[in-house]
Amino acid sequence: MGETLVRAAQKSDLPALLDLYQHLSPGDQSPDLPDAEAIFDQFLAYPGSVIVLCEMGSVLVGSCVLVVIPNLTRGGRPYALIENVVTHGDFRRQGIGKRVLDFATALAWQAGCYKAMLMTGSTRPETHAFYRSAGFEPSKTGFQKRQLSARVERTE
Repeated sequence: MGETLVRAAQKSDLPALLDLYQHLSPGDQSPDLPDAEAIFDQFLAYPGSVIVLCEMGSVLVGSCVLVVIPNLTRGGRPYALIENVVTHGDFRRQGIGKRVLDFATALAWQAGCYKAMLMTGSTRPETHAFYRSAGFEPSKTGFQKRQLSARVERTE
């Protein structure tokens, strides 16, 4: 298949990245390419933040997003949030996800972060075991609040 490379995403990677995200949330609506490019430019405005990619040969097989967040606690040291961790379905259980997460956390430490955190919505024990094997500990309880769909109901 070729050499495996882990690197930061570039704008030219967006079509393949949007395809890869279908392995994260099948059927999820993707932005069109011009919108994705604008979002990518906006994302890069956050210093230290990056979309990490893993390629095997010329095939994009894994990714995660790293966001470095400024912080007024912990002596002013930032923290990192990792999101959208995905490995192409045909390439799972080959160490790709761990390589992506190792790269992202190394970047977080370089940015001076005191912690890197992620959440998963998965209840599968093998998913939790994967995150533990990548060095993450289930040490906090996560909560989220999602916006309800913007349905407008008409009354007459």
